[in-house]
Amino acid sequence: MSTLFTKIINRDIPADIVYEDAHVVAFKDIEPQAPVHILIVPREETEGLASLPDEGDHTYILNAAKKIAFEFGLDKSGYRLVFNQGEHGQQTVPHLHAHLLGGRQMSWPPG
Repeated sequence: MSTLFTKIINRDIPADIVYEDAHVVAFKDIEPQAPVHILIVPREETEGLASLPDEGDHTYILNAAKKIAFEFGLDKSGYRLVFNQGEHGQQTVPHLHAHLLGGRQMSWPPG
C-alpha cells in the first residue's frame, strides 16, 4: 500500500516540491512549525529510521538537507533536522522522512 508520501512523490497528490534528486523528494509541510518547514522523503518506501538496513549508504537525506538549508539561507543562522520514529516519537506517516526546520530561534527541549 502506498503511503501519503509515495503518492506525493508519484505526483498523485499535489505538494509544494522544493527539491528532488535520484534519492529524495522534499516539499513544504502543510502544517509548518517554523517559517521554513520542509519534509525530506526518500523515494524508496521504508517505514522509518528503525527499518533502515544496517548496510548501505543512507546519507542521502543528510546531503539533501544540507543543500536545501543552503538554498533557503539557513546555512548561516542554523536549523534543526528531526526524524520521528514510531508512535511515541509522533511519526504520523509510516514512511521514513526528516523535518528540516528553520527561520527562527529553536527552543530546547523540543517537547
